[in-house]
Amino acid sequence: MLTYDYKKINTEDTMEIRKLGIILLSIAILFFQSCLLQAFAINENSSDKKTKEDKTEYINLDFWNNYNDDNLKYYVLRAMEGNYDLKMAAENSEIYKQYISMQRSAEMPTIGGGFTPGYAKLPMTKDWDWSFALPLYVNYEADIFLKNHDKTKLTKKTYEMSLLDEQSAYISVASMVGTIYFNILKLDKAIQLQEEIVQLRKEIYDLMTLSHEEGIVSTQDVILANKAYVAGNSELINLKKQKLQVINNLAVLIGTNPNETEDFVYSDIENVEYLGKTPESFPSDIITNRPDYKKAEKYVERQGIDIRVAKKEFLPSINLTGLSLFNATKFGNLFTTKNALVGIGGAALADLFTGGRKIANLKVKKHEYQKALQAYEKTNLVAIQEVNDALVAIKHDSTKYNETKKQNELEIKDYSLKELKYKEGIISRLELIQAKENLLFVKKLTMFDKADCLIDYIGLYKATGAKI
Repeated sequence: MLTYDYKKINTEDTMEIRKLGIILLSIAILFFQSCLLQAFAINENSSDKKTKEDKTEYINLDFWNNYNDDNLKYYVLRAMEGNYDLKMAAENSEIYKQYISMQRSAEMPTIGGGFTPGYAKLPMTKDWDWSFALPLYVNYEADIFLKNHDKTKLTKKTYEMSLLDEQSAYISVASMVGTIYFNILKLDKAIQLQEEIVQLRKEIYDLMTLSHEEGIVSTQDVILANKAYVAGNSELINLKKQKLQVINNLAVLIGTNPNETEDFVYSDIENVEYLGKTPESFPSDIITNRPDYKKAEKYVERQGIDIRVAKKEFLPSINLTGLSLFNATKFGNLFTTKNALVGIGGAALADLFTGGRKIANLKVKKHEYQKALQAYEKTNLVAIQEVNDALVAIKHDSTKYNETKKQNELEIKDYSLKELKYKEGIISRLELIQAKENLLFVKKLTMFDKADCLIDYIGLYKATGAKI
């Protein structure tokens, strides 16, 4: 153990110890400041973390409850958990959050140190000897002009924009799931009706064939009946193909293997109704709920900070540096003041000539700010257009659907009358079958129009930022 005779320490040694203590205290303060800033950064980042419930709010489950279809809601929620686009969007947000920590480190001191043992033979000596060095340093760029702090703000704005991109992705995926689901219901019902139509056309073809054999109808009539039967089969095959393709799309959206869709369950489109109330118009500020609108605002704010950062690049950088070096030939003497080299200093550095690079950079940032303003205005107009388009689609498709329903009701009445005439022997079986085919065809059109109306509400949901 090393011991010291404190009675032999003179005044000069006392002053050296005090100076050493002051310098070490300065280095310790810088280190403590770094720890506090790092702790602040961790706490601030943790408050930004989105929970599963927060992300459920992105898609506004109340809207999907308006359809009163548990199967639809199941696929929307399953997409939230399994969709890979949403997972990538979440990872992208995490990446930008880490960029904040990386940039914030520029506001903190840099602390380093090491231990260097050596064994060497020095000039003018005969023997080899050990040497031990313990360097410690602290470097801190004094951010008195808040240059680095503004860069951190810049990075945080980018992170906030990535969160809005993630929210937009959730709304987009939920909208696609709903649209595809209703297309499946539409195709499923169309296939059922088309199968009945094909059976009727097969029966018509058989009747025509028998009538032709008895000389009642011409060969051309048989050919026309056969053509209608073949065309009906072709349409049925096409509908089945479309349904399988749409189901595969749904599987990808919810993160499921397209080869494992046998257990998918769907409702009957005739039993699905939208129970929500849709006003005929919305206030213009409804678009402020849209993630792309909020992102455009954030982008303008970001470019404003970018201009401020570009201006501060003209200011000097002020650096403070603390250094301590302990060097001794014996390890036991390593921490004595006699073998210590300690210092603290600062420097103010500024670029005197950069060939116009900083001026050009500032001009670029100003032009980018103007570009961001134009993008913001365009986003505003496009958002209003999409809301208006969605309202127009709902209004006209609803009117069309109501007219088609009336037509369907008339076809039902007409078919009922023809059934009575057939029972009384007034019309033939062929006329009754043709009336049934017309009824099925109109019913198919009705289901198509209903699906369009159900999908139109999703269009308005997306246009308003999921806030209807």
